[in-house]
Amino acid sequence: MSDTAEPSDDASPLVWTADGLPRSRLYGDVYFSSADGLAETRAVFLAGCGLPDAFAGRDRFVVGELGFGTGLNIAALLDLWRREAPADARLHIFSIEAHPISRDDAARALAVWPELGEAARVLLDRWPGQARGFHRLDLPGFRATLDLAVMDVRAALAAWDGAADAWFLDGFSPALNPAMWSEDILAAVAARSAPGARAATFTVAGAVRRGLQAAGFEIAKRPGFGRKAERLEAWLPAPALPAPRPAPRPASLAIIGGGVAAVSLARAARAQGLAATIIDDGVTPASGNPAALVTPAVDAGGGHRAALHAQAFGRAIDLYEDLPEAVIARGALQLAQTEQIEGRFAAVAAQDIFEPSSMTLLASSSDRLGEPGGPALALERALVVEPRVVLEAWRGAAIVGQVHALARDADGWRLLDAAGREILRADVVVVAAGAGLGRLLPGFPHLWIRGQASWTRLDEGPHRTAAAFGGYAIPTRDGVLFGATHDRGDLGVDERPEDHARNRDALAKGRPRLAARLGDAPLDGRAATRVATADHLPVAGQVADGLFVLSGLGGRGFCLAPLLAEHVVAQALGTPSPLPRELSRLVRVERFDWSVTWSGA
Repeated sequence: MSDTAEPSDDASPLVWTADGLPRSRLYGDVYFSSADGLAETRAVFLAGCGLPDAFAGRDRFVVGELGFGTGLNIAALLDLWRREAPADARLHIFSIEAHPISRDDAARALAVWPELGEAARVLLDRWPGQARGFHRLDLPGFRATLDLAVMDVRAALAAWDGAADAWFLDGFSPALNPAMWSEDILAAVAARSAPGARAATFTVAGAVRRGLQAAGFEIAKRPGFGRKAERLEAWLPAPALPAPRPAPRPASLAIIGGGVAAVSLARAARAQGLAATIIDDGVTPASGNPAALVTPAVDAGGGHRAALHAQAFGRAIDLYEDLPEAVIARGALQLAQTEQIEGRFAAVAAQDIFEPSSMTLLASSSDRLGEPGGPALALERALVVEPRVVLEAWRGAAIVGQVHALARDADGWRLLDAAGREILRADVVVVAAGAGLGRLLPGFPHLWIRGQASWTRLDEGPHRTAAAFGGYAIPTRDGVLFGATHDRGDLGVDERPEDHARNRDALAKGRPRLAARLGDAPLDGRAATRVATADHLPVAGQVADGLFVLSGLGGRGFCLAPLLAEHVVAQALGTPSPLPRELSRLVRVERFDWSVTWSGA
């Protein structure tokens, strides 16, 4: 490493050398060639994988990458894709980076090539965070999606459920980072490859050649770039028998429901180029409160449940930040009621599944609450959003009607009203119907939870800080909302004075000064029936051929729905899921001893 290297910051994995090149602090290797990094990318990775010729005749293409780094390879790929890919084709990218750099460092690195233009800008505008796990990025204008795995390469390859048509093998030098190039890693690359997949890399090291061959690739040395005499191309042999034709891509999606799960599905479908229509009965407004708190369920022990909520929370926040008109307030406090809870909050604040400094343990919450308060966990990225704005922005095409039955025939699914008349026909159906779940999926294992929230107008003041304390109190546009009751098995949606009284009592215990300030002010409210499951986990997956369900979100719909909707849409389209395999298993329908059969009609 150069003696004149300029550190980016104390926590960065990157330093800047005297000649302006980014170099890895951890591995002592450069991120790209000093001769011309973009030209190297185009010669080694794009041409090495047969691009753009391999795009021809494809409606979707999947690229995997080991070593995201500055994002240079991906920016160059996006630029090529938009210029050369078929007009309606979609690109899915999966990249792995154990040591992500900051957006500022990436912008400095990519600024050397202004010809990358909008491809670099869209990547920088969506630059992923540093939390351990998968990060999904929409890349508008490029018909492309990027999933970045911030984790060890071995864990990332095991977690991904995709199959790449091309691989960019761009880890640091095998001599400096041998773990990235080990035989078992290259075998995992092969296992995550589509038939006939190609791979390319800058190195011709013997261990890499032998590892690729052992994994089933054929290899060839090609003229190298810059000071490298040779580079490597690899490909999986074509299967002896012609590969079966892939199932036709669904052309239409029907979504039964009207709340945040339904509109999240509509948004996710449109992002993947799939036409979606919501069918909502329009009777009971779903997700109809004037404000919603977006926070994850935290778990001091970590594990897969905690990771699911953390990843869903990060994705939801990114998407709501794209709707600034929906945001009412930022940040929230979870108040520690006991010393034991305070200790759990300290463990949560140290977890790497959240963005750095996004979870902070406060010794006192008094300053933020505007009234005496003890220790708290500050969720700095939490949001309070206005549901109406989110629903209107994401809904898209919708039909007012009540689906009473589903029928399957050779041409897809028919959605029928109470008289058996067809409301809509679609290739794929997702049930996100809340209270209608039991009618459409008979016997589905779920619980009904009635919740009533209360709200009132209130002048500006310390109630603008969202706080959870067993119950919760959050700001609305012109006041405060608090509650909510939690009654199993109650399907009533009538507004009840006794439940307003219960909410007042809970507020008095958690926010006594705020409760005193409200006094006997008249309250508005709303009751709704939430769907939960016995294991307190959502359900997102396939029920039958072309039929899916997204439900069981409980009181965390605005946190969980956006990511889980993307997972369901990925399953429907046969594209890589944004969920790691271990998290996908948590939400699958098959965990229940339940099945349903469908007769044609």
